Amino acid sequence: MDYETTDADSFGKHLTGLGVNLLVRDLPARATFLSEVFDMKVFQPTEDFAILTYRDSVFQLHSDGTYHAHPLPSLLPEAGARGGGIELRLYGCDPDEAVARASARGAVILQAPVDKPHGLREAFILDADGYAWVPSNALA
Repeated sequence: MDYETTDADSFGKHLTGLGVNLLVRDLPARATFLSEVFDMKVFQPTEDFAILTYRDSVFQLHSDGTYHAHPLPSLLPEAGARGGGIELRLYGCDPDEAVARASARGAVILQAPVDKPHGLREAFILDADGYAWVPSNALA
């Protein structure tokens, strides 16, 4: 599928498996952050919507305003972290490089890169909406 030119109907019919859709306060800023820190590809970005890919995975960003008739926004806090309790893990993403790029953008580093007993080197980075991104690489 060509994510740059697909229309909403075709895109929706193409989706399979587990879908991830993040509601964000500032979509252009979040898309830029994910692209620059984690090398994600961003397709059809607007103020309200974007398709993103990380390796073979595809997910979506939606601005709060696109959910005006949806029940989910009633659960979102006005301030503070939205993604509490969720880890968005990016396997094969160098945590040292991601932390360096995220730090340069002023992101909150919850945990600097560290080798873990479960065979991964990983870090925890919070974006401005409070989602915890976990870049991870397998240990040699």
